[in-house]
Amino acid sequence: MYIIDFLLYILFQILQVYKYAVIIYVIVSMLISFNIINTNNKLISIVMDFLFKLIEPLLRVIRNVIPNFGAIDVSPVILIIVIEAFQYIITKYGF
Repeated sequence: MYIIDFLLYILFQILQVYKYAVIIYVIVSMLISFNIINTNNKLISIVMDFLFKLIEPLLRVIRNVIPNFGAIDVSPVILIIVIEAFQYIITKYGF
């Protein structure tokens, strides 16, 4: 019983970190698109490459499912809602 609670807690925390990574990815990509920060900066390039490889596969799945809204990308919002739903299920029925 304690092992299952521990594993659910670890899963909850991983989802929490992933949710923050999605938020950081969206904010940094907005700053790049408005030319506030430059992608020639090595640190920004490394961070964005890491976040792109981490987050973009799930965003691509969501983009394939939902219709195109033009210039507005709602896939990060939907991903955060799905993460929140999983976290709710973990807290409600888990530990």
